[in-house]
Amino acid sequence: MLKRVMLAWVMVLASAVGAFAQEDPVWIQIEAQPNLNAATDRARVYAAELPDVNGFALGGGWYGIALGPYARSDAEQVLRVYRSEGVIPRDSYIALSSAFRQQFWPVGANVLNRGVVEAPLPAAPATPEPTVEGPATEPADETPAQAQRSERQLTRAEREDLQIALQWAGTYQGAIDGAFGRGTRNAMATWQERKGFDVTGILTTRQRVVLLQDYNSVLDGLGLQVVRDETAGIEMLMPTGVVAFEKYQYPFAHYSALGDIEATVLLISQAGDQTTLFGLYDIMQTLDIVPLDGPRERKDRSFTLVGQDATRVSETRVTLEDGQIKGFTVVWPAGDEERRTRLMDEMEKSFARTDGTIPVSAGTSEQAIDLVSGLEIRTPRLSRSGFFVDRRGTVLTTAEAVNSCTRVTIDSDVEAEVSVLDDARGVAVLKPETTLAPRAVARFAEVQPRLQSEVAAAGFSFEGVLGAPSMTFGTLSDVRGLNGEPDLARLSVNTLPGDAGGPVLDAGGGVLGMLLPETQTGRALPDGVRFALDREVLQDVLAQAGMAAAGTNSAAPIDPIDLSEAATGMTVLVSCWD
Repeated sequence: MLKRVMLAWVMVLASAVGAFAQEDPVWIQIEAQPNLNAATDRARVYAAELPDVNGFALGGGWYGIALGPYARSDAEQVLRVYRSEGVIPRDSYIALSSAFRQQFWPVGANVLNRGVVEAPLPAAPATPEPTVEGPATEPADETPAQAQRSERQLTRAEREDLQIALQWAGTYQGAIDGAFGRGTRNAMATWQERKGFDVTGILTTRQRVVLLQDYNSVLDGLGLQVVRDETAGIEMLMPTGVVAFEKYQYPFAHYSALGDIEATVLLISQAGDQTTLFGLYDIMQTLDIVPLDGPRERKDRSFTLVGQDATRVSETRVTLEDGQIKGFTVVWPAGDEERRTRLMDEMEKSFARTDGTIPVSAGTSEQAIDLVSGLEIRTPRLSRSGFFVDRRGTVLTTAEAVNSCTRVTIDSDVEAEVSVLDDARGVAVLKPETTLAPRAVARFAEVQPRLQSEVAAAGFSFEGVLGAPSMTFGTLSDVRGLNGEPDLARLSVNTLPGDAGGPVLDAGGGVLGMLLPETQTGRALPDGVRFALDREVLQDVLAQAGMAAAGTNSAAPIDPIDLSEAATGMTVLVSCWD
Protein backbone atom coordinates (compact mmCIF):
# COMPACT_ATOMS: atom_id res chain seq x y z
CA MET A 1 0.00 0.00 0.00
CA LEU A 2 1.32 3.43 -0.91
CA LYS A 3 2.26 5.78 1.86
CA ARG A 4 -0.65 8.19 2.31
CA VAL A 5 0.38 11.82 2.14
CA MET A 6 -1.81 14.52 3.66
CA LEU A 7 -2.37 17.13 0.94
CA ALA A 8 -4.70 20.10 0.99
CA TRP A 9 -6.36 21.44 -2.13
CA VAL A 10 -5.62 25.13 -2.61
CA MET A 11 -7.49 27.65 -4.72
CA VAL A 12 -5.59 29.05 -7.68
CA LEU A 13 -5.55 32.83 -7.94
CA ALA A 14 -7.57 34.25 -10.81
CA SER A 15 -4.54 35.94 -12.28
CA ALA A 16 -2.66 32.63 -12.32
CA VAL A 17 -5.57 30.88 -14.03
CA GLY A 18 -5.26 33.24 -16.95
CA ALA A 19 -1.54 32.45 -17.21
CA PHE A 20 -2.08 28.68 -16.91
CA ALA A 21 -4.67 28.73 -19.70
CA GLN A 22 -1.93 29.81 -22.06
CA GLU A 23 0.37 26.94 -21.03
CA ASP A 24 0.40 23.51 -22.54
CA PRO A 25 -0.61 21.05 -19.83
CA VAL A 26 2.03 18.64 -18.57
CA TRP A 27 1.88 15.32 -16.75
CA ILE A 28 3.90 13.44 -14.15
CA GLN A 29 4.64 10.01 -15.60
CA ILE A 30 5.16 7.65 -12.68
CA GLU A 31 5.29 4.17 -14.14
CA ALA A 32 5.23 2.11 -17.37
CA GLN A 33 4.25 -1.52 -17.81
CA PRO A 34 4.77 -3.88 -20.78
CA ASN A 35 1.14 -5.07 -20.90
CA LEU A 36 -2.33 -3.63 -20.37
CA ASN A 37 -3.38 -5.90 -17.50
CA ALA A 38 -0.34 -5.05 -15.37
CA ALA A 39 -0.74 -1.33 -16.13
CA THR A 40 -4.43 -1.40 -15.17
CA ASP A 41 -3.64 -3.12 -11.87
CA ARG A 42 -0.97 -0.53 -11.03
CA ALA A 43 -3.22 2.38 -12.02
CA ARG A 44 -5.90 1.02 -9.67
CA VAL A 45 -3.37 0.90 -6.79
CA TYR A 46 -2.20 4.47 -7.39
CA ALA A 47 -5.78 5.76 -7.79
CA ALA A 48 -6.64 4.46 -4.32
CA GLU A 49 -4.06 6.83 -2.82
CA LEU A 50 -3.56 9.72 -5.23
CA PRO A 51 -5.79 12.10 -7.21
CA ASP A 52 -5.62 12.66 -11.00
CA VAL A 53 -4.35 9.18 -11.92
CA ASN A 54 -4.60 8.41 -15.65
CA GLY A 55 -3.35 5.60 -17.88
CA PHE A 56 -2.34 5.89 -21.54
CA ALA A 57 -0.90 3.68 -24.25
CA LEU A 58 2.70 4.71 -25.02
CA GLY A 59 3.25 2.70 -28.19
CA GLY A 60 5.53 -0.27 -28.74
CA GLY A 61 3.36 -2.43 -26.45
CA TRP A 62 3.97 -0.24 -23.35
CA TYR A 63 1.40 1.48 -21.13
CA GLY A 64 2.11 4.46 -18.89
CA ILE A 65 0.53 5.79 -15.69
CA ALA A 66 0.54 9.57 -15.25
CA LEU A 67 -0.81 12.24 -12.90
CA GLY A 68 -2.38 15.40 -14.28
CA PRO A 69 -2.80 17.36 -16.38
CA TYR A 70 -1.26 20.24 -14.44
CA ALA A 71 0.31 23.60 -15.13
CA ARG A 72 4.06 23.11 -15.31
CA SER A 73 4.86 25.03 -12.13
CA ASP A 74 2.31 22.99 -10.19
CA ALA A 75 3.54 19.74 -11.72
CA GLU A 76 7.12 20.50 -10.67
CA GLN A 77 6.06 21.11 -7.05
CA VAL A 78 3.87 17.99 -6.91
CA LEU A 79 6.74 15.96 -8.42
CA ARG A 80 9.18 17.21 -5.77
CA VAL A 81 6.81 16.50 -2.88
CA TYR A 82 5.70 13.06 -4.05
CA ARG A 83 9.31 12.02 -4.74
CA SER A 84 10.53 13.22 -1.35
CA GLU A 85 7.68 11.45 0.43
CA GLY A 86 8.27 8.21 -1.47
CA VAL A 87 4.73 8.16 -2.86
CA ILE A 88 5.92 7.78 -6.44
CA PRO A 89 9.12 6.22 -7.88
CA ARG A 90 12.27 8.34 -7.94
CA ASP A 91 12.46 8.04 -11.73
CA SER A 92 9.09 9.79 -12.22
CA TYR A 93 9.34 12.78 -14.56
CA ILE A 94 7.47 15.57 -16.34
CA ALA A 95 5.93 14.40 -19.65
CA LEU A 96 4.09 16.18 -22.45
CA SER A 97 0.70 15.16 -23.85
CA SER A 98 2.40 14.23 -27.13
CA ALA A 99 3.98 11.22 -25.37
CA PHE A 100 0.57 9.60 -24.83
CA ARG A 101 -1.91 7.77 -27.06
CA GLN A 102 -5.28 6.22 -26.25
CA GLN A 103 -6.41 6.43 -22.61
CA PHE A 104 -7.18 3.16 -20.80
CA TRP A 105 -7.66 4.44 -17.23
CA PRO A 106 -10.08 5.52 -15.86
CA VAL A 107 -12.24 3.35 -18.08
CA GLY A 108 -14.09 5.47 -20.62
CA ALA A 109 -12.20 8.69 -19.80
CA ASN A 110 -10.52 10.92 -22.38
CA VAL A 111 -8.63 13.78 -20.73
CA LEU A 112 -5.77 14.32 -23.17
CA ASN A 113 -7.34 17.38 -24.75
CA ARG A 114 -8.74 19.05 -21.64
CA GLY A 115 -7.11 21.95 -19.82
CA VAL A 116 -5.11 21.75 -16.63
CA VAL A 117 -6.73 20.69 -13.36
CA GLU A 118 -6.15 22.16 -9.92
CA ALA A 119 -3.10 20.39 -8.57
CA PRO A 120 -2.83 18.91 -5.06
CA LEU A 121 -0.25 21.08 -3.32
CA PRO A 122 1.26 20.64 0.18
CA ALA A 123 -0.61 22.29 3.00
CA ALA A 124 1.16 25.37 4.27
CA PRO A 125 2.81 24.79 7.67
CA ALA A 126 1.07 26.36 10.62
CA THR A 127 2.34 29.84 11.45
CA PRO A 128 3.95 29.89 14.92
CA GLU A 129 2.69 32.33 17.50
CA PRO A 130 4.68 35.57 17.35
CA THR A 131 6.98 36.13 20.30
CA VAL A 132 6.94 39.90 19.95
CA GLU A 133 4.17 42.39 19.60
CA GLY A 134 2.73 42.78 16.12
CA PRO A 135 2.29 40.27 13.27
CA ALA A 136 5.25 38.42 11.78
CA THR A 137 6.08 39.93 8.38
CA GLU A 138 8.31 38.88 5.53
CA PRO A 139 11.14 41.26 4.71
CA ALA A 140 10.23 43.54 1.83
CA ASP A 141 11.64 42.58 -1.54
CA GLU A 142 13.82 44.91 -3.59
CA THR A 143 12.29 47.79 -5.46
CA PRO A 144 12.75 47.78 -9.27
CA ALA A 145 15.56 50.31 -8.93
CA GLN A 146 17.31 48.20 -6.25
CA ALA A 147 16.78 45.05 -8.36
CA GLN A 148 18.33 46.75 -11.36
CA ARG A 149 21.34 47.83 -9.31
CA SER A 150 21.89 44.30 -8.00
CA GLU A 151 21.42 42.98 -11.54
CA ARG A 152 24.38 45.10 -12.71
CA GLN A 153 26.64 43.10 -10.38
CA LEU A 154 25.94 39.85 -12.29
CA THR A 155 28.64 38.38 -14.51
CA ARG A 156 27.86 37.60 -18.13
CA ALA A 157 27.79 33.87 -17.32
CA GLU A 158 25.24 34.51 -14.53
CA ARG A 159 23.07 36.57 -16.89
CA GLU A 160 23.23 33.79 -19.48
CA ASP A 161 22.21 31.26 -16.80
CA LEU A 162 19.09 33.34 -16.11
CA GLN A 163 18.22 33.38 -19.83
CA ILE A 164 18.68 29.61 -19.98
CA ALA A 165 16.40 29.19 -16.97
CA LEU A 166 13.77 31.46 -18.54
CA GLN A 167 14.04 29.47 -21.75
CA TRP A 168 13.50 26.25 -19.79
CA ALA A 169 10.47 27.85 -18.07
CA GLY A 170 8.98 28.45 -21.51
CA THR A 171 8.94 32.24 -21.48
CA TYR A 172 12.10 33.10 -23.46
CA GLN A 173 12.87 32.18 -27.07
CA GLY A 174 15.79 34.47 -27.89
CA ALA A 175 19.55 34.04 -28.03
CA ILE A 176 21.57 33.16 -24.92
CA ASP A 177 23.81 36.23 -25.01
CA GLY A 178 23.64 37.75 -21.51
CA ALA A 179 22.05 40.91 -22.91
CA PHE A 180 18.80 41.82 -21.15
CA GLY A 181 16.91 43.41 -24.04
CA ARG A 182 13.20 43.63 -24.75
CA GLY A 183 12.83 39.86 -25.31
CA THR A 184 14.47 38.98 -22.00
CA ARG A 185 12.49 41.66 -20.11
CA ASN A 186 9.20 40.37 -21.56
CA ALA A 187 10.20 36.83 -20.58
CA MET A 188 10.94 38.00 -17.01
CA ALA A 189 7.57 39.76 -16.84
CA THR A 190 5.71 36.69 -18.04
CA TRP A 191 7.54 34.51 -15.50
CA GLN A 192 6.75 36.98 -12.69
CA GLU A 193 3.05 36.91 -13.63
CA ARG A 194 2.98 33.11 -13.58
CA LYS A 195 4.66 32.98 -10.17
CA GLY A 196 2.42 35.66 -8.64
CA PHE A 197 5.11 38.33 -8.27
CA ASP A 198 4.70 42.01 -9.12
CA VAL A 199 5.15 42.32 -12.87
CA THR A 200 8.10 44.68 -13.48
CA GLY A 201 10.25 42.89 -16.06
CA ILE A 202 13.21 43.13 -13.64
CA LEU A 203 13.96 40.15 -11.40
CA THR A 204 14.86 40.86 -7.80
CA THR A 205 17.63 38.95 -6.08
CA ARG A 206 15.06 36.69 -4.39
CA GLN A 207 13.21 36.08 -7.65
CA ARG A 208 16.44 35.13 -9.40
CA VAL A 209 17.04 32.55 -6.66
CA VAL A 210 13.52 31.13 -7.12
CA LEU A 211 13.94 30.95 -10.91
CA LEU A 212 17.25 29.08 -10.65
CA GLN A 213 15.88 26.78 -7.94
CA ASP A 214 12.97 25.86 -10.21
CA TYR A 215 15.40 25.31 -13.08
CA ASN A 216 17.66 23.05 -11.02
CA SER A 217 14.85 21.14 -9.30
CA VAL A 218 14.69 18.73 -12.23
CA LEU A 219 18.04 17.37 -11.03
CA ASP A 220 16.81 16.75 -7.48
CA GLY A 221 17.46 13.23 -6.27
CA LEU A 222 20.23 12.46 -8.77
CA GLY A 223 23.00 13.07 -6.24
CA LEU A 224 25.16 15.14 -8.59
CA GLN A 225 28.72 15.13 -7.25
CA VAL A 226 32.15 15.62 -8.78
CA VAL A 227 33.81 12.23 -9.31
CA ARG A 228 37.53 11.98 -10.06
CA ASP A 229 38.36 8.68 -11.75
CA GLU A 230 42.15 8.43 -11.52
CA THR A 231 42.37 5.33 -13.74
CA ALA A 232 40.32 6.88 -16.55
CA GLY A 233 41.94 10.29 -16.12
CA ILE A 234 38.54 12.02 -16.03
CA GLU A 235 36.89 14.33 -13.52
CA MET A 236 33.22 15.33 -13.91
CA LEU A 237 29.84 15.65 -12.25
CA MET A 238 28.13 12.26 -11.94
CA PRO A 239 24.62 11.27 -10.77
CA THR A 240 25.97 9.33 -7.79
CA GLY A 241 22.47 8.76 -6.45
CA VAL A 242 21.65 6.80 -9.60
CA VAL A 243 24.85 5.02 -10.69
CA ALA A 244 27.97 3.64 -9.01
CA PHE A 245 31.29 2.30 -10.27
CA GLU A 246 31.19 -1.37 -11.29
CA LYS A 247 34.33 -2.25 -13.26
CA TYR A 248 36.96 -1.28 -15.81
CA GLN A 249 36.90 -2.97 -19.18
CA TYR A 250 39.23 -1.23 -21.63
CA PRO A 251 38.48 1.39 -22.89
CA PHE A 252 35.48 1.91 -20.57
CA ALA A 253 34.87 2.58 -16.90
CA HIS A 254 31.43 1.12 -16.20
CA TYR A 255 29.08 2.93 -13.78
CA SER A 256 25.88 0.89 -13.38
CA ALA A 257 22.39 1.53 -12.01
CA LEU A 258 21.90 1.53 -8.24
CA GLY A 259 18.11 1.37 -8.06
CA ASP A 260 14.89 2.09 -9.88
CA ILE A 261 16.33 4.45 -12.52
CA GLU A 262 17.70 2.15 -15.22
CA ALA A 263 20.70 4.30 -16.12
CA THR A 264 24.27 3.59 -17.18
CA VAL A 265 27.29 5.88 -17.44
CA LEU A 266 30.44 4.91 -19.30
CA LEU A 267 33.66 6.89 -19.06
CA ILE A 268 35.67 6.44 -22.25
CA SER A 269 39.44 6.70 -22.03
CA GLN A 270 42.21 5.36 -24.26
CA ALA A 271 45.41 6.42 -25.96
CA GLY A 272 45.16 6.74 -29.75
CA ASP A 273 45.03 8.85 -32.87
CA GLN A 274 42.39 9.75 -35.44
CA THR A 275 42.31 6.19 -36.78
CA THR A 276 41.63 4.91 -33.26
CA LEU A 277 38.90 7.54 -32.81
CA PHE A 278 37.18 6.54 -36.06
CA GLY A 279 37.43 2.87 -35.12
CA LEU A 280 35.81 3.55 -31.75
CA TYR A 281 33.03 5.46 -33.52
CA ASP A 282 32.28 2.44 -35.74
CA ILE A 283 32.49 -0.11 -32.91
CA MET A 284 30.17 1.82 -30.61
CA GLN A 285 27.42 1.79 -33.21
CA THR A 286 27.37 -2.01 -33.04
CA LEU A 287 26.70 -1.99 -29.28
CA ASP A 288 23.28 -2.79 -27.89
CA ILE A 289 23.40 0.30 -25.64
CA VAL A 290 23.41 2.54 -28.75
CA PRO A 291 20.02 2.04 -30.48
CA LEU A 292 19.99 2.60 -34.22
CA ASP A 293 17.60 5.56 -34.41
CA GLY A 294 19.08 8.96 -33.65
CA PRO A 295 21.51 11.58 -34.95
CA ARG A 296 25.24 10.96 -35.06
CA GLU A 297 28.15 13.05 -36.24
CA ARG A 298 31.85 12.32 -36.72
CA LYS A 299 34.38 15.11 -37.09
CA ASP A 300 38.17 15.04 -37.46
CA ARG A 301 38.81 15.02 -33.71
CA SER A 302 35.46 14.22 -32.09
CA PHE A 303 32.16 12.42 -32.49
CA THR A 304 28.69 12.35 -30.97
CA LEU A 305 26.22 9.46 -31.04
CA VAL A 306 22.56 9.57 -30.03
CA GLY A 307 20.48 6.41 -30.18
CA GLN A 308 16.92 5.95 -28.96
CA ASP A 309 14.20 3.33 -28.89
CA ALA A 310 10.96 2.80 -26.96
CA THR A 311 12.69 2.27 -23.61
CA ARG A 312 15.95 4.27 -23.54
CA VAL A 313 18.04 7.10 -24.97
CA SER A 314 21.82 6.79 -25.28
CA GLU A 315 24.13 9.74 -25.89
CA THR A 316 27.91 9.62 -26.37
CA ARG A 317 30.34 12.56 -26.60
CA VAL A 318 34.03 11.88 -27.33
CA THR A 319 37.02 14.06 -28.26
CA LEU A 320 40.66 13.44 -29.21
CA GLU A 321 43.28 15.70 -27.61
CA ASP A 322 47.06 15.21 -27.29
CA GLY A 323 46.95 11.54 -28.24
CA GLN A 324 44.19 10.71 -25.74
CA ILE A 325 40.59 9.81 -26.61
CA LYS A 326 38.22 10.66 -23.78
CA GLY A 327 34.50 11.15 -23.33
CA PHE A 328 31.41 9.61 -21.82
CA THR A 329 28.14 7.82 -22.60
CA VAL A 330 24.88 8.20 -20.67
CA VAL A 331 22.06 5.69 -21.14
CA TRP A 332 18.80 6.98 -19.65
CA PRO A 333 15.13 5.85 -19.61
CA ALA A 334 13.12 7.11 -22.60
CA GLY A 335 10.55 9.83 -21.95
CA ASP A 336 12.51 11.58 -19.19
CA GLU A 337 14.00 13.93 -21.76
CA GLU A 338 13.96 17.13 -19.72
CA ARG A 339 16.00 15.62 -16.92
CA ARG A 340 18.28 13.71 -19.30
CA THR A 341 19.23 16.76 -21.37
CA ARG A 342 19.89 18.83 -18.25
CA LEU A 343 22.06 16.07 -16.85
CA MET A 344 24.03 15.78 -20.10
CA ASP A 345 24.67 19.54 -20.13
CA GLU A 346 25.86 19.56 -16.52
CA MET A 347 28.14 16.58 -17.10
CA GLU A 348 29.65 18.08 -20.24
CA LYS A 349 30.24 21.48 -18.62
CA SER A 350 32.05 19.82 -15.73
CA PHE A 351 34.07 17.36 -17.86
CA ALA A 352 37.82 17.72 -17.23
CA ARG A 353 40.81 15.67 -18.35
CA THR A 354 43.39 14.55 -15.84
CA ASP A 355 46.55 12.51 -16.32
CA GLY A 356 46.37 8.98 -17.67
CA THR A 357 44.14 6.67 -19.68
CA ILE A 358 42.62 3.27 -18.95
CA PRO A 359 45.32 0.66 -19.67
CA VAL A 360 44.71 -1.96 -22.35
CA SER A 361 45.09 -4.67 -19.71
CA ALA A 362 42.25 -3.29 -17.57
CA GLY A 363 39.28 -5.58 -17.06
CA THR A 364 38.47 -9.25 -16.89
CA SER A 365 39.60 -11.97 -19.24
CA GLU A 366 35.97 -12.75 -20.15
CA GLN A 367 35.61 -13.37 -23.87
CA ALA A 368 32.44 -13.85 -25.89
CA ILE A 369 31.57 -13.35 -29.53
CA ASP A 370 28.63 -11.13 -28.55
CA LEU A 371 30.60 -8.90 -26.14
CA VAL A 372 32.91 -5.92 -26.69
CA SER A 373 34.63 -4.58 -23.57
CA GLY A 374 31.93 -6.13 -21.40
CA LEU A 375 29.11 -4.60 -23.47
CA GLU A 376 26.66 -6.59 -25.54
CA ILE A 377 26.79 -6.24 -29.30
CA ARG A 378 23.45 -5.46 -30.91
CA THR A 379 22.05 -8.66 -32.38
CA PRO A 380 19.06 -9.33 -34.66
CA ARG A 381 15.91 -11.02 -33.41
CA LEU A 382 16.48 -13.80 -35.93
CA SER A 383 18.52 -14.46 -39.05
CA ARG A 384 17.68 -16.62 -42.03
CA SER A 385 19.08 -17.13 -45.52
CA GLY A 386 18.24 -15.69 -48.92
CA PHE A 387 19.74 -15.63 -52.41
CA PHE A 388 20.44 -13.11 -55.16
CA VAL A 389 18.20 -13.20 -58.23
CA ASP A 390 19.69 -10.32 -60.23
CA ARG A 391 22.89 -8.30 -60.56
CA ARG A 392 21.45 -5.33 -58.64
CA GLY A 393 21.28 -7.42 -55.48
CA THR A 394 17.57 -8.27 -55.30
CA VAL A 395 17.06 -11.14 -52.84
CA LEU A 396 14.49 -13.91 -52.47
CA THR A 397 13.95 -15.15 -48.91
CA THR A 398 11.38 -16.71 -46.61
CA ALA A 399 8.54 -14.56 -45.26
CA GLU A 400 9.55 -15.67 -41.75
CA ALA A 401 12.75 -13.61 -42.06
CA VAL A 402 10.95 -10.27 -42.55
CA ASN A 403 7.69 -10.51 -40.58
CA SER A 404 7.19 -7.85 -37.86
CA CYS A 405 10.71 -6.44 -38.24
CA THR A 406 11.63 -2.83 -37.52
CA ARG A 407 14.30 -3.17 -40.20
CA VAL A 408 15.77 -5.86 -42.43
CA THR A 409 19.40 -6.19 -43.47
CA ILE A 410 21.34 -8.22 -46.03
CA ASP A 411 24.67 -9.57 -44.78
CA SER A 412 24.25 -7.69 -41.47
CA ASP A 413 24.86 -4.12 -42.61
CA VAL A 414 23.03 -3.45 -45.90
CA GLU A 415 19.55 -2.04 -45.28
CA ALA A 416 16.85 -3.66 -47.42
CA GLU A 417 13.23 -2.89 -48.26
CA VAL A 418 10.54 -5.56 -48.53
CA SER A 419 9.33 -5.21 -52.13
CA VAL A 420 6.91 -8.17 -52.16
CA LEU A 421 5.63 -10.18 -49.21
CA ASP A 422 3.54 -13.26 -50.03
CA ASP A 423 2.59 -14.70 -46.64
CA ALA A 424 0.34 -17.32 -48.17
CA ARG A 425 3.25 -18.92 -49.97
CA GLY A 426 5.90 -17.93 -47.43
CA VAL A 427 8.20 -15.91 -49.68
CA ALA A 428 9.48 -12.31 -49.77
CA VAL A 429 11.43 -10.18 -52.24
CA LEU A 430 13.99 -7.71 -50.83
CA LYS A 431 15.47 -4.68 -52.56
CA PRO A 432 18.76 -3.38 -51.07
CA GLU A 433 18.92 0.36 -50.39
CA THR A 434 22.34 0.46 -52.08
CA THR A 435 23.23 -1.40 -55.27
CA LEU A 436 25.21 -4.58 -54.60
CA ALA A 437 27.56 -6.64 -56.79
CA PRO A 438 26.74 -10.34 -56.22
CA ARG A 439 29.44 -12.94 -56.92
CA ALA A 440 26.74 -15.22 -58.35
CA VAL A 441 23.05 -14.96 -59.26
CA ALA A 442 20.39 -17.71 -59.15
CA ARG A 443 19.46 -19.39 -62.42
CA PHE A 444 16.35 -21.53 -62.18
CA ALA A 445 16.39 -25.10 -63.49
CA GLU A 446 14.43 -25.53 -66.74
CA VAL A 447 13.96 -29.28 -66.40
CA GLN A 448 12.39 -31.32 -63.61
CA PRO A 449 15.01 -33.41 -61.77
CA ARG A 450 14.55 -37.12 -61.29
CA LEU A 451 13.43 -38.52 -57.95
CA GLN A 452 16.27 -39.59 -55.64
CA SER A 453 18.69 -37.34 -57.52
CA GLU A 454 21.23 -35.37 -55.49
CA VAL A 455 20.40 -31.86 -54.31
CA ALA A 456 22.35 -29.23 -52.37
CA ALA A 457 21.05 -26.57 -49.97
CA ALA A 458 23.08 -23.44 -49.23
CA GLY A 459 22.43 -21.31 -46.17
CA PHE A 460 23.66 -19.66 -42.99
CA SER A 461 23.00 -22.69 -40.81
CA PHE A 462 24.19 -20.96 -37.63
CA GLU A 463 22.47 -17.62 -38.35
CA GLY A 464 25.63 -15.74 -39.23
CA VAL A 465 27.92 -16.94 -36.43
CA LEU A 466 30.33 -18.47 -38.95
CA GLY A 467 30.26 -15.43 -41.24
CA ALA A 468 29.82 -17.47 -44.43
CA PRO A 469 27.19 -19.85 -45.85
CA SER A 470 27.61 -23.60 -45.67
CA MET A 471 26.49 -26.42 -47.96
CA THR A 472 24.27 -29.37 -47.00
CA PHE A 473 23.77 -32.28 -49.42
CA GLY A 474 20.82 -34.64 -49.71
CA THR A 475 18.32 -36.11 -52.17
CA LEU A 476 15.00 -35.19 -53.78
CA SER A 477 12.39 -37.50 -52.21
CA ASP A 478 9.26 -36.23 -54.02
CA VAL A 479 8.12 -33.39 -56.27
CA ARG A 480 4.99 -32.90 -54.15
CA GLY A 481 4.24 -32.26 -50.51
CA LEU A 482 2.98 -34.89 -48.07
CA ASN A 483 -0.61 -34.02 -48.97
CA GLY A 484 0.06 -33.83 -52.69
CA GLU A 485 0.80 -30.08 -52.82
CA PRO A 486 2.15 -29.39 -56.34
CA ASP A 487 4.14 -26.31 -55.31
CA LEU A 488 6.32 -28.15 -52.77
CA ALA A 489 9.22 -30.56 -53.11
CA ARG A 490 10.07 -32.98 -50.32
CA LEU A 491 13.76 -33.33 -49.55
CA SER A 492 15.85 -35.73 -47.54
CA VAL A 493 18.42 -33.36 -46.09
CA ASN A 494 19.56 -32.33 -42.62
CA THR A 495 19.35 -28.53 -42.34
CA LEU A 496 19.08 -26.04 -39.47
CA PRO A 497 16.63 -23.13 -38.94
CA GLY A 498 19.13 -20.60 -40.29
CA ASP A 499 19.17 -22.38 -43.67
CA ALA A 500 15.51 -21.47 -44.33
CA GLY A 501 15.19 -19.08 -47.27
CA GLY A 502 18.35 -20.39 -48.94
CA PRO A 503 18.47 -21.89 -52.44
CA VAL A 504 18.10 -25.60 -53.19
CA LEU A 505 20.10 -26.60 -56.27
CA ASP A 506 20.31 -29.65 -58.50
CA ALA A 507 23.60 -31.31 -59.42
CA GLY A 508 23.92 -29.03 -62.44
CA GLY A 509 23.70 -25.79 -60.44
CA GLY A 510 20.11 -24.93 -61.35
CA VAL A 511 17.87 -23.64 -58.54
CA LEU A 512 15.01 -26.04 -57.85
CA GLY A 513 13.39 -23.97 -55.12
CA MET A 514 13.78 -22.25 -51.77
CA LEU A 515 14.17 -24.11 -48.48
CA LEU A 516 11.17 -23.49 -46.22
CA PRO A 517 11.22 -23.17 -42.41
CA GLU A 518 10.24 -26.19 -40.37
CA THR A 519 6.48 -26.00 -39.88
CA GLN A 520 4.78 -26.48 -36.51
CA THR A 521 2.06 -28.95 -37.54
CA GLY A 522 1.75 -30.74 -34.22
CA ARG A 523 3.36 -33.81 -35.78
CA ALA A 524 7.01 -34.73 -35.35
CA LEU A 525 8.45 -35.55 -38.78
CA PRO A 526 11.39 -37.92 -39.13
CA ASP A 527 14.86 -36.37 -39.06
CA GLY A 528 16.00 -35.11 -42.42
CA VAL A 529 12.51 -34.39 -43.86
CA ARG A 530 12.43 -30.84 -45.25
CA PHE A 531 10.43 -28.99 -47.88
CA ALA A 532 11.30 -26.52 -50.61
CA LEU A 533 9.01 -24.07 -52.39
CA ASP A 534 9.00 -24.96 -56.09
CA ARG A 535 10.91 -22.78 -58.57
CA GLU A 536 7.74 -21.99 -60.56
CA VAL A 537 6.19 -20.34 -57.51
CA LEU A 538 9.35 -18.29 -57.01
CA GLN A 539 9.33 -17.21 -60.62
CA ASP A 540 5.70 -16.14 -60.26
CA VAL A 541 6.54 -14.03 -57.17
CA LEU A 542 9.41 -12.39 -59.05
CA ALA A 543 7.00 -11.57 -61.87
CA GLN A 544 4.82 -9.75 -59.29
CA ALA A 545 7.90 -7.65 -58.53
CA GLY A 546 8.31 -6.88 -62.26
CA MET A 547 11.32 -9.14 -62.71
CA ALA A 548 12.09 -11.94 -65.16
CA ALA A 549 13.86 -14.91 -63.58
CA ALA A 550 16.92 -16.27 -65.38
CA GLY A 551 16.84 -19.97 -66.36
CA THR A 552 19.42 -22.63 -67.12
CA ASN A 553 19.52 -26.15 -68.56
CA SER A 554 21.17 -27.92 -65.64
CA ALA A 555 20.60 -31.51 -66.67
CA ALA A 556 24.35 -32.22 -66.79
CA PRO A 557 26.12 -32.36 -63.40
CA ILE A 558 28.93 -29.90 -62.75
CA ASP A 559 32.04 -30.23 -60.60
CA PRO A 560 31.11 -30.15 -56.86
CA ILE A 561 33.63 -27.34 -56.30
CA ASP A 562 31.95 -25.22 -58.98
CA LEU A 563 28.53 -26.09 -57.54
CA SER A 564 29.59 -24.98 -54.06
CA GLU A 565 31.12 -21.76 -55.40
CA ALA A 566 27.95 -20.87 -57.29
CA ALA A 567 25.65 -21.76 -54.38
CA THR A 568 27.58 -19.89 -51.69
CA GLY A 569 28.17 -16.93 -54.01
CA MET A 570 24.45 -16.31 -54.41
CA THR A 571 23.48 -16.98 -50.76
CA VAL A 572 23.13 -14.10 -48.29
CA LEU A 573 22.33 -13.64 -44.61
CA VAL A 574 18.94 -11.97 -44.04
CA SER A 575 18.45 -10.49 -40.55
CA CYS A 576 15.34 -9.20 -38.79
CA TRP A 577 15.92 -6.43 -36.23
CA ASP A 578 13.64 -5.04 -33.54
